[in-house]
Amino acid sequence: MDKIILRKAESFDIPLIFSLVKELALFERAPEEVTATIEDYEINGFSDKPLFDAFILFENDQLVGFSLWYFRFSTWKGKRLYLEDLFVKSEYRSKGYGKLLMEATIEEAKATNSKGLMWQVLDWNSPAIEFYKKYDARFDSEWINVHIDL
Repeated sequence: MDKIILRKAESFDIPLIFSLVKELALFERAPEEVTATIEDYEINGFSDKPLFDAFILFENDQLVGFSLWYFRFSTWKGKRLYLEDLFVKSEYRSKGYGKLLMEATIEEAKATNSKGLMWQVLDWNSPAIEFYKKYDARFDSEWINVHIDL
């Protein structure tokens, strides 16, 4: 029987989270886009005023995946939990681990009185899109992502 551990990330997990972020970037065909550093994670996630939080998942002490989120405020909807990343390593997919991470994140949104949960998915990532449909997720087609890099 596999030993599954799903818990909130702690500061000593930063190298593990960072390794998953790099693996996710490879999967998403954009490894060069990762410009954040381990120090960025330390300063912004595990300081007096953290900007994000995360769950980390293990199977038999082996790193499986994570979800990382932060809160935002919508002028129309109020407090929302923004799921920045949910990732399960390829060798652990189709074992229900994405579901564990997603449901833990949904419960976190409820426990923190968020009015909803939102995230992005790449249009070519059909397995993820099908996964999110199981949660009756609404896919917006009207909005265009906009950003400025500084």
